[in-house]
Amino acid sequence: MRSLYIDGAWRESASDEALDVIDPATEQVIDSVPAGDPEDVDAAVAAAAAAFPAWSALAPGRRVTHLARALELFNERIDPISAVLTRDMGAPVKFSRSVQAGLPALMFRTYIDLVEESGERYFEGERLGNSLIVREPVGVVGAITPWNYPLHQIVLKVVPALLAGNTVVLKPSEVAPLSAYALAEVFHDAGLPAGVFNLVSGTGPVVGEAVAAHPRVDMVSFTGSTRAGVRVSQVAAETVKRVALELGGKSPNVILPGADLTAAVKRGVADVMRNTGQSCNALTRMLVHRDVYEEAVALAAQAAAKYVPGDPKDESTRLGPLVSAAQLDKVRAYIELGVREGARLVAGGPEPVEGPGYHVRPTVFADVRNDMRIAQEEIFGPVLALIPYDTEDEAVALANDTVYGLSAAVWSADAEGGLAVARRLRAGQVELNGGALNPRAPFGGYKRSGNGREWGLPGLEEFCEVKAVQM
Repeated sequence: MRSLYIDGAWRESASDEALDVIDPATEQVIDSVPAGDPEDVDAAVAAAAAAFPAWSALAPGRRVTHLARALELFNERIDPISAVLTRDMGAPVKFSRSVQAGLPALMFRTYIDLVEESGERYFEGERLGNSLIVREPVGVVGAITPWNYPLHQIVLKVVPALLAGNTVVLKPSEVAPLSAYALAEVFHDAGLPAGVFNLVSGTGPVVGEAVAAHPRVDMVSFTGSTRAGVRVSQVAAETVKRVALELGGKSPNVILPGADLTAAVKRGVADVMRNTGQSCNALTRMLVHRDVYEEAVALAAQAAAKYVPGDPKDESTRLGPLVSAAQLDKVRAYIELGVREGARLVAGGPEPVEGPGYHVRPTVFADVRNDMRIAQEEIFGPVLALIPYDTEDEAVALANDTVYGLSAAVWSADAEGGLAVARRLRAGQVELNGGALNPRAPFGGYKRSGNGREWGLPGLEEFCEVKAVQM
């Protein structure tokens, strides 16, 4: 069993219980981590609190130097780290290299660049009349991260928090924790001062709640399900600490009349199959004008058929397993539910996939009503729902008819008209005609998709207090 990383050293947990780590492709135990307890959290928070005065007093450029050294080591180890991610959560090797490990490297670099470019203005202060407006670190940050993009979500919290001058206690997902250990080794070998970064593995109800409730934790940043986010908020409210939440989604993909239907459907299906559908911002509701609806259904079924479940260690595999047996049971149950609700199954289905691994068939439903559960609830698997509409206003109403608001997409032959529709959608980010990812743009949701923002300068500001000094 592995250890915990507290106060700059690997140490045994106060608990003697272990959590097995299972390879989703083989269903075999490949490692185990401590099932930490509140005593471990106390030790980690004490270390972070003790390290905070010296770390926060460093000039931003000094903190950049520490993190730049860590990034250098990260990049040197990116191949073994990506292999860890494939074993840890089942990502196909190509996707693991380019996204599961590649995207954290990109965001790591982006945050360093942002502080180098804007650190003086942000941390030294800006004059406003007779006032000096300064941004200061919040304090001890508790970071609670999910299993679907395990390393990416850790980097999005830990790196900007550290660059802003905070110290961190990380609770990674117990389902896919191994990349967190790889990052802890990077920080240790880079010489990050003791106590600045701490890792306590364990379950959400035990370690997660202990972090959220701890009186010396000044802020909690959580990514995960909306249900769990509500619980984190409730627990954190007892000590009136800041809470940032990045939660679930049921994102619409609005294809307007005249758009390139083939490109829009192909891109939309690929988005849903990305990471085997285990993406909070997946465009799982495809809204298509009734005049071209059946053509879109046929295109979606054809596109989905190209995603064949396979061994994630094979370079040719595009669709790996789901992360766990529990996730497989959940996704197959939703597919069965869609059939019972009366949706038309045009690709995939709930039937088991032969061989080992938590594989599910890529599934496409047509004739979905927006009030069906498969159109309203986050499935977190490779399941697409196609919904017809008759007017643009109806499309916008259907797109916004959800408790979520994390992401959306619009496809339009008229860029100006597409932008007008994008502005009407209640979502934190909208992709217009397949617009490319921008690591400097903010990421976060409306409604029950959370509050606060990650990515870009807003993701750095999330970990800062604002002080006004009147002179």
